[in-house]
Order: sequence, then C-alpha cells, then structure tokens
Amino acid sequence: MQQMWEIVIWSAASGAVGLVVLVTVGDFLLRRHIASLHGAIYNSACLLFVLLLSGLLQTMLPRPYQQEIRIAQVLIGPVCCCLGDLWLRAWLGARFRDRLMDSALLLGGTVLPAIPVLGIFVLPQQQQLPVAATLVVLNTVMVIWMSFRAWLLGDALAPGMTVGALLMLTSTGGLYAIGLSVPLSLTAQAIVALAAAMTVTVIGFMLWQRQQRRVHASQEVHSQYDPVTKLASGASLVRHLIRAQARRRLTRREGAVIAVMVFEPDKIRTMAGNKGLNEAYLHLAQRLQHQVGVVNPVGRYWDRCFIVLMESIHSRAAMRTMGLRVASSLRRPMDVTSSDGSRVQVRLDIGVGVLRLAREAEDVEDLLADAQHLAEAAREMASRAATRIATGEVVPIENAEIDGRKARAGRLGWRALMSRTRA
Repeated sequence: MQQMWEIVIWSAASGAVGLVVLVTVGDFLLRRHIASLHGAIYNSACLLFVLLLSGLLQTMLPRPYQQEIRIAQVLIGPVCCCLGDLWLRAWLGARFRDRLMDSALLLGGTVLPAIPVLGIFVLPQQQQLPVAATLVVLNTVMVIWMSFRAWLLGDALAPGMTVGALLMLTSTGGLYAIGLSVPLSLTAQAIVALAAAMTVTVIGFMLWQRQQRRVHASQEVHSQYDPVTKLASGASLVRHLIRAQARRRLTRREGAVIAVMVFEPDKIRTMAGNKGLNEAYLHLAQRLQHQVGVVNPVGRYWDRCFIVLMESIHSRAAMRTMGLRVASSLRRPMDVTSSDGSRVQVRLDIGVGVLRLAREAEDVEDLLADAQHLAEAAREMASRAATRIATGEVVPIENAEIDGRKARAGRLGWRALMSRTRA
C-alpha cells in the first residue's frame, strides 16, 4: 500500500513539474527569447531529476535498464547544477556586478559538475551517488548564498530566487535521501514532493518576472514612467538612487552611474519628424537596457538624458568596458519611421558619462549632476565615453589607467568596438 501511495505522490509532483515545463516551452515558442529556452531546458532537467531520484522512472522501465538508470542518477544532479548555475549567473548579471558571485557561479557551473562525471570511472559504485549528492547539496547552499548576496546588492527579484533556492535545498536533499534508500515516511515524501514542485514554480515565476521587466518596467503607477520609452521617469529614478545609496552604506561596494546625453535632436526631428525622433529614443532605451542588463535600473531623467544605476561593480575595468560597450551600441545607425511613413536611417549624437561611485555614499543630486557633466564632456572625445580619474581630471574612458596591462587591453578593446561601430 505504501508503495502505491509513493507512486501517487511522485506522479503528482512530476505532473506539476511537467506542467511548468510545458508552460516554459510554450513561452519560448511564443517569445523566441533565449532566456525562455534556458528556462525550458533547465526545467526539463529538473523533471528528469525528480523522475530518476524518486524511483518513479524505475517503475516504468524494465530491469535490463537499471544500470543505465543508476548512471543517470549520478549524472542528473551535476547536469542540473551546470545548467542552473550558468543560467543564474546570467540572470543575476553577475559578470559586471560582483566578482565573488561571478566566480562562484562560474565554478559551480563548470568545475563542480565534472567531479561526479570523473567519479564514475574512479570511485567504487556504492560511493558515486553519495559523492554526487554531497556536491549538489553544497552547490545548492552556494546558490542560496549568492541569491541572498544579490538581494543585499539591490536586485529586487533576488528575494524570490532566494526562496526558490531554499525550497530547492529541501527537495534536493529529500530526493537524494530517497535515491540512497534512506527510509522516509509518506508525510516526509509528500513534503519533499511539494518542495520540488514549488521550487520549479517559484524559479519559473522569477524568470517570467525578469522577462516582464525586459518588456515593461513594472506594474507601478504609469505617471512614474516615461510614455515614450517606458523607462522610469525623473522622480522614480531618483527614488531608485536614494534606495540604492541607503543599501550601499551597508554593503560598502563600489558602483557606477552612467549618463547618456543626446545632442541636437532637432536634426533628427527635421529628417523624420516627432514620430521618428520618439522611435529613435525608444531604440536608444532598448539598446541601453540590453547592454547593462535588466538588473541595473535605467531611467529617462529628462528629455535628452538617460541614467543607468549600476549599484555594484566588481572592478573598474568592468566599468570601463561597460562604458565603451554602451557608447558603441548607441552610436550605431538605426532605422525609424518618419512622419510620412517612409523609413529613414538616423544616427544619434550622444555622449556617455561614467561616474564611479565610491564606497562612501554621496548625495544623489551631486551624483546626477557629475554624471551629466561627464556625458557633456564625452561629446568631444573619439569614443564618446568619459570618466573622471583620481586627480579629478575628465578623460576618455579608454585612457583611464587602472594598471598597465588592463589599460592596454582596454585600448585594444576600444579600437575593436570603434571599428565595428564604423562598419
């Protein structure tokens, strides 16, 4: 009787996870977005994890396949770690935000999963699954830590991911206990099954929320958002900065404010009318958000000025690279529809100011004024990106010395970006 109830419990859990898989696959078919594809692949691996470790798959396949199932049980956890860590690294925007977060998730998604794979050829059979279980549980603890760290660094969606990771720890530990034949009561198995279903649901919902932020800013009052670009408007943007400064007093992290100024928009208005100019601003907003990632708030401070807040950066070299990427992307030509309905190619005249935020929090109004001053100065520079060095001098960002090796690499990267922009 207990075995029958176990099959019922895990069939229900597998069905719930399978439903989430179908939703994510459908979302990918509708949106054709790479993040949706990542979510569908990861959720499919989670479904296979549940089927293998719960023993449900063994009941459906004949005995000759039991050896293959045992190997699959050892490998499926590390595969989920690989997919999950690399996806979470991109989801959190760890590459430019935090060196520890970036390194930990990259290590967890590459080196850690390889250990059980190698263990299949080295370890005795009875040790393979326990070793895989230990590494996967440790990886899950690391994911909880990184999600919580992102929460402290100002990621508004990280609390939800932290909850999902906590549920993942419960479900992963419980499923490995079942896979290792640790006796669990039906109640305990039901709790583990519920945690498994909730894990995939919560993490899937967080993915959807992030995608919604790519398309729409949020569900706040519409007056807080610019009607053309759908970005946060001046007052809303200032509130973002004030809250970020309050958090930075606790985290003591370096960050950056990027200001993008558009010069002489009347030239585009003459070519394409107001409709074409608004479409150019919309393209600018989309390119800017794409370059800095959705974890970093972007707003339209006033008509010709856009502001990006990078609450944390893991190095000044990353800040310089981001400034050059933004300047290169926004200078590329864009096709807009003019007032008479024809297509016109325009190129925005822009300047990008990159202001480093020191570990000590500063007044928001002063930060915004300094960033705009840098953006205005950038108009006279070849890369159209400027920053301020330690002496207070405003310099092209590609010339901002960090150390000899990185400065040379920055100049080479700038030349590559410039040649691609001219092309």
